[in-house]
Amino acid sequence: MEPQNLLFAFGLTVFAGLATVIGSALAFFTKQTNVKFLSVALGFSAGVMIYVSFMEIFIKGQESLIALLTERAIISCCSSGFFGFVFS
Repeated sequence: MEPQNLLFAFGLTVFAGLATVIGSALAFFTKQTNVKFLSVALGFSAGVMIYVSFMEIFIKGQESLIALLTERAIISCCSSGFFGFVFS
């Protein structure tokens, strides 16, 4: 691995660790719980996790259907399958 890539990966790891420390410090030192902010933050993080999962599954689904369907049908099939599962 190149030293530049190693430093970049280490920097991202340090940044993620600092974000965790800052977030936990904010939660630890606050006097009152802001339920409205907590609801919005949890909703946002849930949306991000659903999006990341969707993009991972979507690409794998496209790769598995490439021999069977056209490109437009693949996108329609993957999208409708995902949203059908999420909203069922």
